[in-house]
Amino acid sequence: MAMIEAEDVRDWRGHDVVDPAGDRIGTLEAVYVDTATDRPVFVTVRVGLLGRHRLVFAPLDGAVVGPGRLKVAHSRKTVKSAPSIDVDGELPAEEEPAVFQHYSMTHRPGAGGERRLARR
Repeated sequence: MAMIEAEDVRDWRGHDVVDPAGDRIGTLEAVYVDTATDRPVFVTVRVGLLGRHRLVFAPLDGAVVGPGRLKVAHSRKTVKSAPSIDVDGELPAEEEPAVFQHYSMTHRPGAGGERRLARR
């Protein structure tokens, strides 16, 4: 599978994000890259009802791009139960490890303890 480039992912903003079964999870909102490598690691997905939206994090590992959509490797239920932020919010540094843990991914802060994720 080809590497997903941050520039490409930004072009998908507003596209549907679906799970492996093709069930719609929400709309792609933003891309988060690994600050050590500048590679895209997570996307935020806008979920919720009108007026009560929130952004949940979904990993790009195993994700596949299709026409007008991004298929992630995790179920709709798993993604919707992931750590979330307000639509206009930012992920606090102390909550970053929880995002990785939710998907059984290893979180390694930078050598100086700096953040691992940056919004692009």
